[in-house]
Amino acid sequence: MIFEEFINYYNYFITLFLMSSGLYIVVARGNMVKKLVGLGLFQTSVYLLYLSPGKILGGTPPILAEGYEVYSNPLPHVLILTAIVVGVATLGLGLALVVRIHEAYGTIEEDEIFSKGDDLQEEDNKNSTLPGDAK
Repeated sequence: MIFEEFINYYNYFITLFLMSSGLYIVVARGNMVKKLVGLGLFQTSVYLLYLSPGKILGGTPPILAEGYEVYSNPLPHVLILTAIVVGVATLGLGLALVVRIHEAYGTIEEDEIFSKGDDLQEEDNKNSTLPGDAK
């Protein structure tokens, strides 16, 4: 009984596993490339979650013909194609930003970037003067 329920809904279990794995990678890792990989994994799980109920058993493509009464809705598939394109563009932008951050800070580790940013801010505070101050 339990095994049959698992087989009936295995795609949802896989989706939940991928979603939680992707979210964990995004939250727990400091490396920016690993965060982007986690984001891609999370996006893929959302695609699967959205497509799972999109297919109707016994449904045909929405082409009107005699003898067919049950049709599958093509809208989820079209929306996921659009989401994949947006996801690839987002990933490309993220990787470009990681390259620029590496050029500026010499690292892609989040903690090191924050510490270098704090050091730069302290230097700016020491070197800056208020408009009314005389040198």
